[in-house]
Amino acid sequence: MNLLAVERIKLFTTRAPLWGGLLTILVTSGFGIMYVASNAGHTDYLSVTSSTRGYEFGAAVAMVVAALSITTEYRFGTIRTAFQAVPNRTSVLLAKAGVVGLLGLVLGEISGFAAWGVSYLLEPTGKMALTTSADWINVTGGGVFFGLAAVIALSVGALIRHSAGALSLVLLWALMGERLISLVSDGIYRWLPFHVMENFLTPRPDSGVSLSQGGSLAYFAGFAVLMLMISIVVVNKRDA
Repeated sequence: MNLLAVERIKLFTTRAPLWGGLLTILVTSGFGIMYVASNAGHTDYLSVTSSTRGYEFGAAVAMVVAALSITTEYRFGTIRTAFQAVPNRTSVLLAKAGVVGLLGLVLGEISGFAAWGVSYLLEPTGKMALTTSADWINVTGGGVFFGLAAVIALSVGALIRHSAGALSLVLLWALMGERLISLVSDGIYRWLPFHVMENFLTPRPDSGVSLSQGGSLAYFAGFAVLMLMISIVVVNKRDA
């Protein structure tokens, strides 16, 4: 618990979580609100999932914050101090993952409910009401998505160590990397983690994902754990 508290204090001594968190909420809710507002007279096009169309962009911002939380430590050398104070590097990385994962969870929940709440006020019809389990999963699932995505981004940052490289990879991956692969092979695209996670948030018959909603979440969570394990192994083997 002490290590978690230390990592939380270190993270929030910078302005990145504050501004990044606000931007995450604004971006996530903004895209959904704009879509609902622009289709206010066409209720046939609207549903609960319309309000959360900004998840992809909000998650990208949350991933940037998570990646920066460790790459800035490598940049300024404070990671060496952390490893000297706590020789067990695995514990340090697990604590960092816990902090950024929890931050992503909170930001995702706030973003999801903010987007849906404002959209419901703009178009208070039955189609915007949370009436099914799928609707609730779509709104509340943003927290799980953002939290796991933050752990993935932290792992990428630990592997690359440089902010520019880590942020470039994270943004490319989250926003368009998997779609580019779909142009090459649909078979591979169906099993890419972020595409599978979409099946958890918004299942579609044409997605090509054969997993259930629960299976899709487990797949994405497993990928996040795998990335974290790889980063732990690499960090333990090389110099800080």
